[in-house]
Amino acid sequence: HAERLGPGLMVSLVVGLAASFLAEHYQTPVMLLALLLGMAMAFLSEADSRCKEGIDFTSRAVLRLGVALLGIRLTLDQMMAMGWEPLALVVGSLVVTMLVSIAVARMLGFDPLFGLLTGGATAICGASAALALSAALPAHPNKERATLFTVIGVSALSTLAMILYPIIAERLGLDAKAAGIFLGATIHDVAQVVGAGYSVSRETGDTATVVKLMRVAMLLPVILCAALITRLRGVEPGTARPPLLPWFAVGFLLLAALNSTGIVPASVQAAGNELSRACLITSIAALGMKTRLKELATVGVKPVALMVGETALLAALVIGYLEWMR
Repeated sequence: HAERLGPGLMVSLVVGLAASFLAEHYQTPVMLLALLLGMAMAFLSEADSRCKEGIDFTSRAVLRLGVALLGIRLTLDQMMAMGWEPLALVVGSLVVTMLVSIAVARMLGFDPLFGLLTGGATAICGASAALALSAALPAHPNKERATLFTVIGVSALSTLAMILYPIIAERLGLDAKAAGIFLGATIHDVAQVVGAGYSVSRETGDTATVVKLMRVAMLLPVILCAALITRLRGVEPGTARPPLLPWFAVGFLLLAALNSTGIVPASVQAAGNELSRACLITSIAALGMKTRLKELATVGVKPVALMVGETALLAALVIGYLEWMR
């Protein structure tokens, strides 16, 4: 196995490390950099390449491990301390955003699963959610292209939101806690939520981070729905029927439950978080190597409009809720 998988795994890891270095020095979303650098190395995944098998393995197995390890970020106490209102907001905005996304995707002539993928990425946790949902959804010819487009879209929109949303919060006259709820409930990626929240104040940053983790917790029920859809759609002849709850979703749940007991040391939580991040960056680099830029260039305006609309809808729902609660 090492001989077959090693070259592709190593090259994915090197691209991921290069992306991490550049992201740290140039303040750019690391997922987006890993994807773009991977796409520049797409020749390594061609059929006659020694790296192809390892790249395929990295884009599947390493991705699932990274998603499972996301569970170590969560504790039940963090969410309960905020009260029921932010949780109700997170669940309500998630359901509305995803249902509207699926309906609009169908209206635009796309597979409704594309709406589920982009809506989930927007409403939950950006690129990480896009990768997790993609792993649970049924295989189809355009799945990888749709996943890559979604990762690029949420990364770009999340970076834009990190700059604009603190200004919007100030213009709306939101206090520190309300601003934290707004930022945590609307910005896609965890890193951008932290950056935006703490740029306002410490209280805003703390609140935004906890609300964001509530959204990350929603990954489990959405993965379960995606796995159920996969089972209902059936499988290709000769392939095994997928489990109702994928192993990486079970791992996510078990790690979150273990972390909630309080017995996991902070150092282990930090190490698990870093390992999760490393796995996701490495797997997105591998996914980048499996695509061609000219394929992404043919997506057209409609998918872009769908993702921008989802982002605007989520922000409008959260602002409406905060204004109603005043």
